[in-house]
Amino acid sequence: MSGVEVVSFGCRLNGLEGAAMKRAAETAGLGAGRPAILVNSCAVTAEAVREARAALRRARRDHPEALVLVSGCAAQIDPASFAAMPEVDAVLGNAEKRLPDSYRGLADFGLGREARIRVDDIFSIRETQPQLAEVVEGRTRAVVEVQNGCDHRCTFCIIPYGRGASRSVAAGAVIEGIKRLVGEGCREVVLSGVDLTSWGGDLPGAPRLGSLVQAILRHVPDLARLRLSSIDSVEADPALLDAMGGEARLMPHLHLSLQAGDDLILKRMKRRHSRDEALRFCADLRARRPEIAFGADLIAGFPTEDEAMAENTRALVAECGLAFVHVFPFSPRAGTPAARMPQLRPPLVRERAARLRAVAEEALARHLAQHVGRRASVLVEHGGRGRLADFTPVRMPFGEAGTLIEARIAGHDGKRLLAATPHGSAHG
Repeated sequence: MSGVEVVSFGCRLNGLEGAAMKRAAETAGLGAGRPAILVNSCAVTAEAVREARAALRRARRDHPEALVLVSGCAAQIDPASFAAMPEVDAVLGNAEKRLPDSYRGLADFGLGREARIRVDDIFSIRETQPQLAEVVEGRTRAVVEVQNGCDHRCTFCIIPYGRGASRSVAAGAVIEGIKRLVGEGCREVVLSGVDLTSWGGDLPGAPRLGSLVQAILRHVPDLARLRLSSIDSVEADPALLDAMGGEARLMPHLHLSLQAGDDLILKRMKRRHSRDEALRFCADLRARRPEIAFGADLIAGFPTEDEAMAENTRALVAECGLAFVHVFPFSPRAGTPAARMPQLRPPLVRERAARLRAVAEEALARHLAQHVGRRASVLVEHGGRGRLADFTPVRMPFGEAGTLIEARIAGHDGKRLLAATPHGSAHG
């Protein structure tokens, strides 16, 4: 290999930051001589940490000549354990990984392993770094970071210790960045953050996310589609709900951080919403925007969960009308309160996760079936793919990437819709 290669795990924001890491490393001259592999880790589950460690070992095995670096949330939280890996040349924190200065001189490291750690206290960072925006899917969709960090302390979550306090990008900078992206031909922009609905709390006047959404739609009239990444429903402000109900260019899709469907488990998770509030939120938004599709994160096998509690979470999928469900088997993270609670046996956690995934697959099939036989606007992506406004994936074997095409939906394969060709037949 040659140059700089980045391997990113975890969330959309981490993927966005991976591109920024590559730019920063190349700006610093990394990869010009000795190749470099940058592993951008995730810490959301123990499995995610294992995957990062496996990637580091694989990188060293396959490319013994390369400089191997690790960053991301897992490295930020536990830098010493990564520095102790013989495969690792240096560890960079989540703040440091974006800066060219962090990479300068790394290839000449001849220091002890502790000196190879460049990780500062993430909670000392109170201001946003330069805004990140990256065009993905060719020039079709762009992900724009508008917020980072989290001030909440859910009992299962280690991520605040990897991301630090909540901090927001000013509205003016966001709008100017989106104008630039649209001027370059981007049709869809996704607003992203660790705790997106907390946007604005640290800015003068404490604006809310709804005001940012409305300002973007007002000041960037040529933007065809605006989309939100994962949100916390309890933080959704009235202006955001109004925009979702009345702005056609704000896409009818929300991914919700629900986590569970049982009130006692929600309380033990230290979530800030109840089961009824989640149901009411979905019902209220569906009344405003009947075509809206919901996704959600749900955890199976949380400590103390009994069968009735698990059933409440499974039932939530249909009762909220969820279409896209991400199922996470509970994974105890050292240093979190949930790791000290009475744990379920791992086989039971896996069994409950499997049952919840089966419910999720049935829900997705119902959602896909509702689209069959209809005509819909599809944003065409590269590789024969596309997305409806409600984020439903479509097999799209025709059309130019970046164009919006009215297509007839001829069927589905359980995971995506199948668009009919202009001549009428479906393509799988």
